[in-house]
Amino acid sequence: PFITCTECGPRFTVIESLPYDRARTSMARFTMCPSCEGEYRNAADRRHHSQTNCCPACGPRLWFEDGAGPVTAGESGGVIMAAASMLAAGGIVALRGFGGFQLAVDATSTPAVERLRRAKHRETKPFAIMVRSVAEARKHAEVDAAEADALASPARPVVLLRTRNDARIATGVAPGLDTVGVLLPSTPLHHLLLDAVGVPLVMTSGNSTDEPIAIGNDEARERLGGLADGLLLHDRAIISRYDDSVVRLVGGEPLFLRRARGYAPLPLAMPVASPVPLLAVGADLKNTFALVEGSRVYLSQHIGDLEDFPTQEHFRDTLQRFRALFQVSPDIVVRDLHPGYHSTRLADDLAPSRVIAVQHHHAHVAAVLAEHGDVGPALGVAYDGTGYGDDGLVWGGELLLADLTGYRRLAHLRYAPLPGGDLVARQPWRAALGYLSLDPDASSAFALAFLGVDPAARALAALQITRSINAPRASSMGRLFDAASAVLGLRRHCGHEGQAAMELEALAGRLVGHALPFPLRPGTDGVWELDPLPLLTALGAYRARGDDPAQLAADFHASLIVGTEEMVTAAANVTGVRKVVLSGGVFQNARLMALLPERLESRGLTVLRPRRLSPNDGAISYGQAAVAAAIVSREGTTTRGAT
Repeated sequence: PFITCTECGPRFTVIESLPYDRARTSMARFTMCPSCEGEYRNAADRRHHSQTNCCPACGPRLWFEDGAGPVTAGESGGVIMAAASMLAAGGIVALRGFGGFQLAVDATSTPAVERLRRAKHRETKPFAIMVRSVAEARKHAEVDAAEADALASPARPVVLLRTRNDARIATGVAPGLDTVGVLLPSTPLHHLLLDAVGVPLVMTSGNSTDEPIAIGNDEARERLGGLADGLLLHDRAIISRYDDSVVRLVGGEPLFLRRARGYAPLPLAMPVASPVPLLAVGADLKNTFALVEGSRVYLSQHIGDLEDFPTQEHFRDTLQRFRALFQVSPDIVVRDLHPGYHSTRLADDLAPSRVIAVQHHHAHVAAVLAEHGDVGPALGVAYDGTGYGDDGLVWGGELLLADLTGYRRLAHLRYAPLPGGDLVARQPWRAALGYLSLDPDASSAFALAFLGVDPAARALAALQITRSINAPRASSMGRLFDAASAVLGLRRHCGHEGQAAMELEALAGRLVGHALPFPLRPGTDGVWELDPLPLLTALGAYRARGDDPAQLAADFHASLIVGTEEMVTAAANVTGVRKVVLSGGVFQNARLMALLPERLESRGLTVLRPRRLSPNDGAISYGQAAVAAAIVSREGTTTRGAT
């Protein structure tokens, strides 16, 4: 279960300190037997200086704990079969992997999948499945050559694939979607378990929803004992928590949804070297942080959402480990502009000599620029859920003229109120109500959005809009997706972030869309506005007359693409800037990321897309670091007051 050579096996998750030698890893407690020692010392052996070299004689040791009482130990084959038998019977098994625990069930069993959902309190968010080979992946999903290469790469990420109609996996694995996340075994333990069960396994992080992944045996017994029927354990300590990385292929190129195991903390370059060490603390959602020394950036693995205290502790622990490993002591801390972010408070707690605040969408654009070694200027299209704007309002559908040191807002989505604030992301009908408040005469087109909604809740939300109480005005593209889903009668409540948008993309499938009205208008402040109200009204009216919702979902996407193209083209003509950056979590949508660049490039524009980092908030820390490095470099100083 733990076999390795110098090219495989754990690295960062077992390192205590650098350089990477066995004595500085969690393998230090296992003394190599004479056979392993011979391999390790033999320069002609593939295990020469394999720091995690081991065998059953010298450990680590694998065992299985059943909640009923007995502990299965001894030969690993018997241990594996005990876990496999539990999975075959519909049980949930927690197994200790490279970077933490994973929860596994039979992916072909609907009852087992539903049990896992109830145990994790994860009602609808899709699971990933693990299969033995690319050939087996092709039995359940469409896999092209680029996707096969990604699956079989040493990083072994979860790859988002289009599900086959005849796939044997339970529909509850990825409800409402036309894609499924698939990964191949990343450890020998996974290989052995899959061989024993003979079916695909759901393989999801070992935690309850929104908690950090468990890494220790005692921790797993406490946190996962009530979720899992059995625990597949070993005694090699995990030093760093690591989730699986997630990618999808768009036009044969990788688009990261989560960058973690297999990729982080491989360093990234910075187009402008920082004169002093920096720490960028990232955003509150999908958090990562970035440590900068000169032109080198060490970007953390996916940390998670900082609203939970355990995740904040995970942030602090990981930061301490990065600082020790890479010997970087930051003089300046970089944070988001939002004064109420948890990451803002974490930045202030570090008591740096200087803090630099970077606007959220500027960081999005800067991350893509920096990834391409570019300093700008560029026309930055930043589409996401929410970010704190420098006018004090909520931004999320932005066109910025930006370089690394600054930006100017050229256009944005028309503002609409979000009654209930953050609650809107879980209740799309609220987003629809916000847009309807801009033109109450369009109520007939919005009727489906409120079907089955509690009248008292709707009345209270309407009162919030009228009185401007917890109903911030927002230019959010993410909330526009929510509103469109509600208007089409598809989803009024979400079980997880982004569900409505994911289902809209899946529903559109491969249909060709036709653009509906999505006008670009001059704003009162000299900044253009994209007005989505005519688009939502048209969607609702066509749905009310019986038009196919799948076609309307395709039309919605086509409208965003054409509207964005017109907005960017107008800005390019005015500014003379021909370079365009696409960034923000909305661009996790493969349809947008495939078709919009084609339209823009046909206009003679150069398009920069995220390649090594995600378009979502996981890249914010890198963008913050790039902005701060450029600012400090331009100043030609080290520390000079708070910004």
